[in-house]
Amino acid sequence: MSLCLQLDVGNSSAKWRLLEQGDVLSRGRYSAADANTQRELLESTASVDQIWVSSVAGGDTEAELREMLEQRWGVTPWFARTPAATGDLRNSYADPARMGVDRWLAMLGARARCGKRVCVVDAGSALTIDLISATGQHEGGYIIPGPALMERALLLDTDRVRFTDEVSYDLAPGSSTAEAVRHGIAVAQVGSVSIVLDGCASEPPALIFCGGAGQVLQQLLDRGGEFIPELVFEGLEIMAAAP
Repeated sequence: MSLCLQLDVGNSSAKWRLLEQGDVLSRGRYSAADANTQRELLESTASVDQIWVSSVAGGDTEAELREMLEQRWGVTPWFARTPAATGDLRNSYADPARMGVDRWLAMLGARARCGKRVCVVDAGSALTIDLISATGQHEGGYIIPGPALMERALLLDTDRVRFTDEVSYDLAPGSSTAEAVRHGIAVAQVGSVSIVLDGCASEPPALIFCGGAGQVLQQLLDRGGEFIPELVFEGLEIMAAAP
């Protein structure tokens, strides 16, 4: 039996899953500020053989997480870092370490699924859009505030944009402040991806979505593609197995 705990740590919370010989036994969410989610993670298994982590959190947060995991299971976690290349996927950054490892792992997962040119759209706290050539060269990407960040900016920096209504994201013109904000954010997110795809008209890429808002964005964009909710975990497995 080989048990592997995998974590995808964002800026505010983390997703985790526990695998035995490649099969997912359990999964959940963890926040350092939430004792219940911490307990659920630490009680997910009595023992573990390996711990793999994708993290975009700061150094102090990583150190606290490492200490907690080591104390609980006596296993030193392996933290994935962004390299210049993994397999035939090649980074475009002059300093590869400055690219968020979640972006790199999502691209690794997408590359493994699609051997042709591909556009990876990760819709989370930030909306990231990355293009990979058919030969595996990262062509560059975009980082845009995600829906929650856009909404927070409006609420923080304007006095009269206030609402309590629960409104879904949609592309129709809004007939209330709540609709105008949420629909405007949807237009901004969809428009960003559309502009990138329109610029690829001579060589249209395959389209892969991930992230908490990825499925909604895919539906609003209405250009097909696949939604792979655990794409970062797929990339984490590929990188952990790489020579």
